[in-house]
Order: sequence, then C-alpha cells, then structure tokens
Amino acid sequence: MTEPTTPLAAAAPSPVQDAGAGAQLNQAVHQVITVHLNNIPLLSGLSPQVLQQVGAAMQFRTVEKGTYVMLKGSPGEHLVFVLSGRVQVVDVTEDGREMVLATLAPGDYVGEMAVIDNQPRSASVLAADTSLVAFLPSAQARQLLYGQPLVAERVMRRLAATVRSAAANRAILSLPSAFQRVYAALEQLSQPAPGNMREIPAMPTQQEIAAMVNTSRETVSRALNVLLQKQIVEKDLRRLIVRQPDILRKMAQEDPAPGPAGHAGGR
Repeated sequence: MTEPTTPLAAAAPSPVQDAGAGAQLNQAVHQVITVHLNNIPLLSGLSPQVLQQVGAAMQFRTVEKGTYVMLKGSPGEHLVFVLSGRVQVVDVTEDGREMVLATLAPGDYVGEMAVIDNQPRSASVLAADTSLVAFLPSAQARQLLYGQPLVAERVMRRLAATVRSAAANRAILSLPSAFQRVYAALEQLSQPAPGNMREIPAMPTQQEIAAMVNTSRETVSRALNVLLQKQIVEKDLRRLIVRQPDILRKMAQEDPAPGPAGHAGGR
C-alpha cells in the first residue's frame, strides 16, 4: 500500500500566484474539508476549532476500486475516514476465500482498534468503489479520542456494536446450509420499514453477500431467486424489501432438505 497523499494539495497556490489568489484557494480547500468533516457522525458537535485542527492533520487519498486502503498486519498508524465511495473490511478464511466483515459508507471510519492498542491491523480494507479517504495520524487520533468525551463515547459504542456484530457473524457462518447463511445475512442487514416489513436500503452485490457468508455468487443468486419467487422479498433498484420478515427468519433457522448438486442444500 502506498503512503497517503493529499489530492486537495493540488489546489494549493503555486509560488507565482499572488497572495490574494492563494488565500482564496486555501479558503476553498478549507471549505471542502469542512463539508466532509461535518458529514462524519464521529466528529459531529465538535467545535470549529477542533474540526480545523483535525482537518489540518489529515492526509487525503483517492483509492481506485479494488485497491487496498490498508493491509492486515500493517502498523496501526492512522484512523481512516471514508469521505466518498465504499470500502470493505475483509479477511481470508482458512480455505483461502476472501470474506467481507463489514462494508463502510461515507461518514464511517475504520482502524480505531489498532490506534487504541497500538497493535497491527486485524484485517485488510479494500475499496469497493473508487473512494476518497482521509488518514488521521494515530497521535492526533488518540488526542481526539482522549481529549473529547463525546468522541470517546461514540468510539466505545462503536466497539461494543463491533463485538456484537462479530458474534452474529460467527453464528451465521456456523449455519450448515449456504442458503441459511444467505437468509441469515439478509435478516441481519435489514432494518425496520413501514407496514411491519423490513428493508435493506443499499443492497450489497451478490458477490459481496457471497464473501460475507463464505459461499459462491451462484448460490447467493439461487437463494435470492427462491425468496423472489415466493414473494418473501421484492427488489426496488438497490433496495431489497422484505415483505415477510417472519418467514425469512424461519428459513434462516431451518436447514433446507438437500437436493441435487448445487440445489437449496448446497454448502
């Protein structure tokens, strides 16, 4: 992984520009950074002075789709914020499959554990889309964490949620049938919607779901087709509407009867 760069620095004034033009460009860059920082829930409610200090310490980098933002085992030198695009936290299973542990959207962050305990990264982070990310050096990240009680509370809540999510993911991966794992993952990803339904506002791709539950994309496709044919779920662009959440939950709990190779009972 290459060192973080600062694309916004390209807007900095050149030596031949006059002071007024340079000041205007610096102000424009500052405004762009401020807009991004204000969209990060971890930093909301902080004073403009603190936000300015955080922004000044950050390094910015555009990461192309399929490129690693950080690698498992590397030093935890930065807290990383997603400003645009999507990134995935990934690890590799014993049989060599890449498994998606989490998908992060704009406003989210990653790398807090390595910053806190000064240990190597516990997983890799991969750009699912071309993304703009910001690297906050660990020294400034710890200063932010220990000096701002609101930030500390949010990070603690996030760590608690991460532990709970990890336990849920282990439970899903222990299910014997690949179809069960797909259904359980969809249930976990869904959130309440009107009319006693549930929904997944930004449905992951079939390949991403396959990586989550350690199966093939083809198996995910077959499992989704079963739900669509039974009208348990409905697709709406990137959104998946779960019309019968109780039945989805039941299907996640019951191992389907094994059929021919590659049928519902496929592993």
